Amino acid sequence: MTPAPSKRPILFTAFEPSGDDHAAPVIAEIIARQPGRPVYAWGGPKMEAAGAVVVERTGENAVMGVPGLAKIREHKQINARIKRWMAAHKPVLHVPVDSPAANFPIAAMAKAQGTAVVHLVAPQVWAWGSWRVAKLRRLTDLVLCLLPFEEGWFTTRGVPARFIGHPLFDHELDPQRVLEKARTLPDFGDGQAQGPWRIGLFPGSRPKELEKNLPLLLEAYRDLAACERCRRDGRPPAAMIVAVNDAVEARLRQLADRHGGVPGGVSFIAGDTDSAVRWAELALVVSGTVTLQIARQARPMVVFYKSNEILYNLIGRWIVSTRFFTLPNLIAGRPVVTELVPHFGGAEPIALAARALITDPAAMARQRQDLADIAARFSGLEASMAATDAILEMAARREHGA
Repeated sequence: MTPAPSKRPILFTAFEPSGDDHAAPVIAEIIARQPGRPVYAWGGPKMEAAGAVVVERTGENAVMGVPGLAKIREHKQINARIKRWMAAHKPVLHVPVDSPAANFPIAAMAKAQGTAVVHLVAPQVWAWGSWRVAKLRRLTDLVLCLLPFEEGWFTTRGVPARFIGHPLFDHELDPQRVLEKARTLPDFGDGQAQGPWRIGLFPGSRPKELEKNLPLLLEAYRDLAACERCRRDGRPPAAMIVAVNDAVEARLRQLADRHGGVPGGVSFIAGDTDSAVRWAELALVVSGTVTLQIARQARPMVVFYKSNEILYNLIGRWIVSTRFFTLPNLIAGRPVVTELVPHFGGAEPIALAARALITDPAAMARQRQDLADIAARFSGLEASMAATDAILEMAARREHGA
């Protein structure tokens, strides 16, 4: 009997740690369903652990914003190597993962040689540079969307799109585990009306984010600690600085030392964001995906992002095309949480917004309900499974000449 021909390879390209996170479970599922399907990647350690053959490791030195000349030159060299690889291996499908600036040139190369392109994580052209939708239309066969409103936005502009849910919601939260861990953290009391007011401080994860935003969080907390009106039911505030891992915690401690030290009543936690969210009654958070993690447990929040006012006025204000910046407000289509994005000032507006919530139980309750409604939009969806379905469907169509 003649053995069945092996299937053509699928190529993933990811250039940031978040892309490594998003791609890994999809790669694992593809290999589980089709063990004979080769999967290659320009990607990170999680993609490799999931079973992809990583041709080159990427993501260790990801850049936010406008890259320098050295980074541009590096990407041109990477693209040349990917082009040679594509010519030799003839993948049936290219899966760019996030990072549109880095991935668009690779998608163009794939399309030029007749390879299908399925974007995993929709490029945020709805948020800024909306003229790029024409480029995306040329450079994709399907966009897989993590946010509910994205599918409609893209399809009405002629871009094939499918809402698959968000990986954050792929696995149900274990409320008992996070509660048990929260009970071990300082100042938890009985988790209700005893002990201090518990405020989670979420400064981000990238080095530049930490440097810009941690000083504002510390100053906002000092403001709240000195606020008599915030001592509702006689409870002074306490805070927890949330780090994504031990290395980030060490960096945060160094930064705090440079900005007046760690205030009294402030603790740290690393590597367990869900338990920190459960501990907190209110979150002061740098805008990002973590706002969805906080929304998942319906914790009220104030969201901000420190920006450069000169650069924003010169460039940002002309290319930003969205009414909201924070994920909860984008999903709801209305101002559910207070967002100070972009934020150009000091800590006072952040503290004022926090005080408005702490002193208004009805506002806190409304926000909790709104956040619960947002989280419900992801119920029953499993992003990695849906992404795998879409990718293998597209691969099958191409292999059968459709």
